[in-house]
Formats: sequence, C-alpha cells, structure tokens
Amino acid sequence: MAGSAVGKMTTNIQNATAGCSPAIAVPKAEAARWTPAAVGSPSAQTQLTPVVPCDDYESLPTNNVAIHMAAGAIAGIAEHTVMYPLDCIKTRMQSMLVTPARTGVTLALRDMVRAEGFRAPFRGIGVVVCGAGPGHALYFACYEKLKARYEDRTQYKAFVHGASGAVATLLHDAFMNPVDVVKQRLQMHNSPYASAMQCAGNIVRTEGVRAFYRSYSTQLTMNIPFQSTNFVVYEAVRKQMNPDGRYNPPVHMLAGGLAGALASAVTNPLDVAKTVLNTQEEARLGKTQTHLTGMVTALRRIYETNGASGFMRGMRPRIIYQAPAAAICWSIYELFKSVLGFQAGEQVELPTAASTVTATGVAVAPSA
Repeated sequence: MAGSAVGKMTTNIQNATAGCSPAIAVPKAEAARWTPAAVGSPSAQTQLTPVVPCDDYESLPTNNVAIHMAAGAIAGIAEHTVMYPLDCIKTRMQSMLVTPARTGVTLALRDMVRAEGFRAPFRGIGVVVCGAGPGHALYFACYEKLKARYEDRTQYKAFVHGASGAVATLLHDAFMNPVDVVKQRLQMHNSPYASAMQCAGNIVRTEGVRAFYRSYSTQLTMNIPFQSTNFVVYEAVRKQMNPDGRYNPPVHMLAGGLAGALASAVTNPLDVAKTVLNTQEEARLGKTQTHLTGMVTALRRIYETNGASGFMRGMRPRIIYQAPAAAICWSIYELFKSVLGFQAGEQVELPTAASTVTATGVAVAPSA
C-alpha cells in the first residue's frame, strides 16, 4: 500500500515538473524524521501538495539574513576592488587643485603609473576591502528584509524598492563614510600618508573624530537618490528582461550596469562636493585657514573656483567605474544568493499542516 502510494506520488511529481513549482529544501537532519510509510494513510495523501525543484532561483528560501549578508559582503568587496584604479582617477579629477589627472581617463592612468609606479592606482584599496565587506553585508541584508516585508503589500513596488534602498543606504554610509575619508586622502596626488593607519591617526590628531563624518550629510544626500535610482532601475530592467525570475547572469549584468551608469551621472555634482569635503586639500596645503564644512559650502566653493563645469569633473571615470562595478556587484550578489540559498536548505512550511517536501522533491509526512 505504502509502496504504491510513493510510486504514484513520484509519478505525479514528475508530471508536475513542467509547471515548475517553486523548490523547497529540507535539511538532511530534518529529512531523516520523514517516513514513506506515513504517505500510505488516506489523510496524508489528501493533504500532501507535490512541490518540485526548478530553476526559478528567486523562489528559493533565500530570506535568511545570514545569506544576504554573506552574499552582500562578497559582492561589495568585488565591486570596490575590481574597478578601483578608475575610482582613484575619478578622485583626482574632482580635486580642487590642478593635478596631472586632467587629460582623460586613459592618459591620466598612464601618467600616474609612469610618475608614481604601478602601486599608485591601488593606494587605499586595503581600507576599502576591510570596510566594503561589512558595509555591503548591512546594505543588502537591510534592503532584502524591507523589500520582502512590504513588496506584497502594495502595487507600487518601485516605491518599495527605492525606499528600501534609501534606508539601507543610511546604514551603509554610517559605516563607510570614515573609510571613504581615509581612502580618498590616500588617493590624492602627492598624498603625504604612507598607510591608512597613519592617515586615520593624523586626522584624529589634527581635525578630530568629527572629520570622518564631515561629508556624511552630503554622502546621504548623494547616495539616497543614487541607491534609490540604482535599485529602481535594476529591478525594472531585470523584471522586464527576465519576467520568469530565472537566474540569468547576462540580464543581471546588463540591468546592474544600466542602473549604475544612470545613477552615477545624475548624482555626480554631489560626488564632487563629497570629494572636496573628504580631502580638504586647500586646507592641507595652506591655501585656506579653515576646513570646508557642509554640502552648501562645498558646492559654493566648487562654483567659485571652477564654475558650473566643476560639478561635472570626474563624471566620465565615475560612469566607467560605476557601470561595470554595479554589474559585477549585482551579478555576484544574485549568484551567491542563489548558491547559498540552495546550500542553506531552509525549511519552508507548505499551506497544509501535515506535510513537507524533501530536497529531492519526494513528498513525505513526518513521523511523531
């Protein structure tokens, strides 16, 4: 009786594969409690709902915060390190002072390497690696948690994506702002600092701890619209090109690249202001007696020094940096979210109370 029931259930599951129901994984330790004999009871047969594996990875049990944090940390480190030399060029182009990095991205990179050596474009990368992991772990975990909670409660999903990204940015920037200050001071032409520790120590001694957050309001003013645009464009392009929600690396890369390029172009003026506040080059070289404070002061100083064109400085390397960086970040994040979701084997309850499905797709009932 039990054998025929299991055979019939297996046949039904194989026939249902064409419909590609969402996959549910059960931990091996938990699966040991489930016995095929229980399937033979009529009550179990009527309550079981066959669920089969498929490659709709977004239906996997990836609502685990640890999974989102691990995937986000890996994606964040990859995003910031792979394209780091372009970020260094962008910082120098946005400087208030005249530096060699004024002729174009390729020539600026070539001149930097010739004058300062091959290590110059990577100055400050160590502190970024240390900060990007936990910063992006908080970032993606917060975004996914908020999106999962509110996305199904409204028809305005784009608003939920943008608002979730904005809240995630508050956490991310609170952690990353000191990292950006140290990084950008190391990136500047003729930087006097030999290491991140020396730079951080000098900032604390001469400017105080508050100097690490001098640009925080500007960073938020920039990153909230940046990340909101990033998430909204990414989700819209991804769902338009991949309506089935399957794991599709080319779509994730294209959607991420478009989102990153558009968001970086829109917010470039505020990025210039952030760089000016973080580096404080004029004060360091004695050209002014006071440090610039606040976004409005920085924007006014940029306009007085370089005119309206000063707000566009560094836009080209920023777009060239952000587009592939965002594509890499989203692709790696979606990949590891999928992989870690499979490996976690989280248990998800079915609508019926007396049944669950194993990772192989065979429906069985629990023993007492």
